[in-house]
Amino acid sequence: MQKTHNRNRYALRPCTVIYIILVSFTFITWLIGKSSLTGLGFSLVVLGIALIKGFMIGDYYMGLRGINSIWRWVIILWLFIPGCLITWAFVSAG
Repeated sequence: MQKTHNRNRYALRPCTVIYIILVSFTFITWLIGKSSLTGLGFSLVVLGIALIKGFMIGDYYMGLRGINSIWRWVIILWLFIPGCLITWAFVSAG
């Protein structure tokens, strides 16, 4: 009987990789706030990171990745429409 070896014994699971990315994005937005960086560009970067994080949470942690149901579109529109409106408000204000 042959002994099988698990080559991915120390490999990171996909949910762990997503978690590390989400924590990294959170750290980046914290650094932007802590550094007192202001302006339209930084505001849009923080907004974009928040939208990406929301999409990643919907896809990976809510289990909507790979399905074509109404719930995936609800999450995408729930992120896209307010994101566009907030972006339009920031750009038109200054």
